Amino acid sequence: MLVNVLIAALALPALAWGAYLAALALLSGENAAPPYPQPPRLKLDVVVPAHDEEAGIASTVASLLAVDYPRDLYRVIVVADNCADATAARASQAGATVFVRDDAARRGKGYALAFAFERSLSEGAADAIVVVDADTRVTPNLLHAVAARVAAGAKAVQVEYAVANPKASWRTRLMHIAFTLFHDVRSRARERLGASAGLRGNGMGFASAVLREVPHDAFSVVEDVEYGIRLGRAGHRVHYAGEARVSGEMVAGERASRSQRRRWEGGRATLARRHGAALLLEGMRRRSLLLFDLGADLVVPPLTYVACATAAGVAGSAAWMLVGHGAWWSFAPWAAALIGLALYVARGVWLAGVGPRAVLDLMWAPLYMIWKMALAVRALGTRERDWVRTAREGEKP
Repeated sequence: MLVNVLIAALALPALAWGAYLAALALLSGENAAPPYPQPPRLKLDVVVPAHDEEAGIASTVASLLAVDYPRDLYRVIVVADNCADATAARASQAGATVFVRDDAARRGKGYALAFAFERSLSEGAADAIVVVDADTRVTPNLLHAVAARVAAGAKAVQVEYAVANPKASWRTRLMHIAFTLFHDVRSRARERLGASAGLRGNGMGFASAVLREVPHDAFSVVEDVEYGIRLGRAGHRVHYAGEARVSGEMVAGERASRSQRRRWEGGRATLARRHGAALLLEGMRRRSLLLFDLGADLVVPPLTYVACATAAGVAGSAAWMLVGHGAWWSFAPWAAALIGLALYVARGVWLAGVGPRAVLDLMWAPLYMIWKMALAVRALGTRERDWVRTAREGEKP
């Protein structure tokens, strides 16, 4: 009896996580986009932070200059940050305005963004600023989607952030599904709830007024999440513009992907320790769904860890029942948690549009989960702040 009670009690965190993710899946319906003002009237600065991106920066600039928005109402600004290559020259030749930043003591994307925001705001011409990474292609409606929401009163906007090269390897195919889960499913649901969709680092838009009110003093390796928390505490949510998309190239090789993932996992874990519980408590105290949801999003572990814990619990409780000692009620919460996770993953697979191939891709998931957990152990204590450029496909790492 005592063992069964313990098994059921151990299932409670997994059950809470599974229920949270299942609720997001059920709420992830279509979001209605506001009407685009005709003719457009907001002036925009599109900021592209770049560190040693000479190989691909011209393509990104060309993608941005081809969007469906009046050319006289926006400019593309490339921040050539501590570059040792021809990024600045290539960007200028492609038609971008170039800000060159050299500061060896303060390195990182957060510093590059703060530099660009401060300069744009001092010039006072832009109504809003959009951030796009240097390895990105965008849909033609990107600026319309952001401008429409800012015109309707939004202070911060996030468009869908997808994988540009999902077919490069089994790893990028799994990342395509993972990005859809984290960036699209969650954001759709949180938008419907009126909570913050969260910032994803690429495809973000900010009203100039909010950047003056809440300066971008976010310099960690996950500066987007950090700044999203600062906005939430100031009472501003991030609106989701899911009809527009930015697609960034993900690395297919293990070595480069390992470095990238270690930085992401370590940075997010640090923020979760610092802010997760505090945001939950602050949300309950202030009766703020915005703050409570920001905390919940931080404290729910990555899907890999939730899935591993749930699978282990289901297997263990089922085995205990098979040997004649277990009770159905100790197995039930583990099974319910697994059903919640399955619903969440199924919704992501559906929105990712990968079709039957998803079955084969998901067969790699156990290997991917083991790899990620090994990286998490190595990332403990990580204090990396420098801007480490990840090698793209076709480049030597």
